[in-house]
Amino acid sequence: MQITTTTQSVNKDAGLIIPIAQSDEKDIILDRIAAAFDLDADLLRLDFSASAKEVLNLQGKNSENGKQRLFLLGLGENPGISKMIQSARAFIHNRKKKLPLQLQLSFAYGNLADDLIRSAEALINGFCLGEYNIGRFKTDEDLVAAVETSLEVLVEAENKERVDEAVKRGQAFAEIQIEMIKLVNAPSNHKNPVDLSNWAKQAAQRYGFTAKVIEKEDMEEIGLHGVLAVNRGSEYPATFTIMEYKPEGTALKKVGLVGKGVTFDTGGLSIKPSTNMHFMKSDMGGAAAVFGTMAMAARLKLPIHLIGIVPATDNSVDALAIKPSDVISSYSGKSIEIIDTDAEGRLILADGLSYMVQNYEPEILIDLATLTGSVIRALGYVAGGLFTANESLSKQLLNAGTRTGERLWSFPIWEDYGEMIRSDVADVKNFSGKPMAGAITAAKFLEHFTHEHACWAHLDIAGVAMSDMEFSMQKSATAFGVRLLTDFLENL
Repeated sequence: MQITTTTQSVNKDAGLIIPIAQSDEKDIILDRIAAAFDLDADLLRLDFSASAKEVLNLQGKNSENGKQRLFLLGLGENPGISKMIQSARAFIHNRKKKLPLQLQLSFAYGNLADDLIRSAEALINGFCLGEYNIGRFKTDEDLVAAVETSLEVLVEAENKERVDEAVKRGQAFAEIQIEMIKLVNAPSNHKNPVDLSNWAKQAAQRYGFTAKVIEKEDMEEIGLHGVLAVNRGSEYPATFTIMEYKPEGTALKKVGLVGKGVTFDTGGLSIKPSTNMHFMKSDMGGAAAVFGTMAMAARLKLPIHLIGIVPATDNSVDALAIKPSDVISSYSGKSIEIIDTDAEGRLILADGLSYMVQNYEPEILIDLATLTGSVIRALGYVAGGLFTANESLSKQLLNAGTRTGERLWSFPIWEDYGEMIRSDVADVKNFSGKPMAGAITAAKFLEHFTHEHACWAHLDIAGVAMSDMEFSMQKSATAFGVRLLTDFLENL
């Protein structure tokens, strides 16, 4: 979709989108629209409540007495960025084949006037995301046809420069988010660890950061034993991707991000039930969040020194696969007793966290992973779990989640939970074996490999990396974490 901003007036040949929140001002805004396009204001109030994703398609008259196609787009009550994005995304996706060739977006009726810049960015982001089509492997080209509509954002001259910037940000986020959505949605036979590393290397050239890949043959010498243990049952070699972005000027902070890159998780010998196993292609949602954030930080030229690490493998069943009761080593040197081979993500994150701290010494350390079903049982598909002992870092991440709509909820990581993963035969075991506090004990396991870092947070995004979307009949990828982490970095 080609998007521009203009100070020109309404084009009678274009479809005019007017986004409206469900607020006390709604009826006043509808009166203005009715007066401008010769419509019945009373009928407008009856027919349109401005609930989220609601669309009222009308035909009015413009100032030249021509017919004007109108789309009133509901945003719901007190719409934040998330609601705006969802409403705009649904508008485009659900009408791909019915849209006029030209669209305009207007804020001229007092709609969203108090929050113009944020609203413009969110709506443009949503419109662009709405172009995504999940059916990349369909053979019927008509089902995956691209949106051919152009969009003009109507603005007053004094706001044009700021709205221009907001439009570009909305588009930039959407481009990166769609790339991440494609990665997460890709089936495992089209997405192995080497594919993830190749994406990082190509993105590094496009966006201006560096990417180095440690191949499987070098991992033994380096000591990435956690990654190698999980990879033993796989036909695809593991990779360990290290990305680095340095700003041109002085960096305000050095931040390290580690993302779980399990390209498919069978559970290993502790095999998962078959019911939802097909969703395990999404078990690299944490890696996608790190990839996307690296790209956005470089595109926005943030004054942050950012390092991203993605350990990648699948977790398969094979004669060589690790077994419950095995004891393995790790990059940190600590020994790990394997209780459950389906608790594999924390094994590769352990190596990623330890490698990050020992080689880069970041001031802030954050890992992201689709790690536990436990966090889904606690929070459903609404928020990710936040685990940190650092109150300042917790507040910053929670605030970023509120601002972006990619919400988090904080859990305790008291040492009482650490007792549950003590091992009789090794330094630590990878699973408590108890059907309780699974997300917290997973965080306590990871804490062992942070070298007592004072500013570390673990984000369990198992319930939010995939969700019910317009794009699919089943759950599909959300690109959760890209907006959250970028906002967090911008506000440091």
